[in-house]
Amino acid sequence: MPIGPGHVEVRRAEPADAATVRAMLVELAAEDDPTHTVEVTPERWAEMLARRDVVVLLAERDGVPVGYVSAVRKLHLWLGSDVLALDDLYVRPGHRDAGVGRLLMTELARRAGGRLIRWEMREDNIAAQRFYRRLGATLRTKVVAAWWPGSQPR
Repeated sequence: MPIGPGHVEVRRAEPADAATVRAMLVELAAEDDPTHTVEVTPERWAEMLARRDVVVLLAERDGVPVGYVSAVRKLHLWLGSDVLALDDLYVRPGHRDAGVGRLLMTELARRAGGRLIRWEMREDNIAAQRFYRRLGATLRTKVVAAWWPGSQPR
């Protein structure tokens, strides 16, 4: 599908793409929170990319990686079926607003097999909210909690 200058292809990332996917994750983390460090190694990424429940689609323009979308297939207890839990959608600067994000989401939806796709985003990420609304997504406000049980006060 041609989008802007050059041709964009979307394919499933393979273990050999681990360093590329991790590099884009580091770029995303730096944009999102410059103080946050990415701890996952390329070797761990290669292991994760080999799993069937981990879906990472890589967008390439003329063979150069320009973005990715990542999701994990997991059981949703209320639905009684699997959903895709979208983790990240990232398009590199210089390739944004050219349809790459929409293409990645469309391809993820095609591969979802009719499953619900769910994700979270920061409340102050207005650009992402606009993008997802244009896709037809329903946005709900929810508090997201994270807990390392070992950090509990004694």
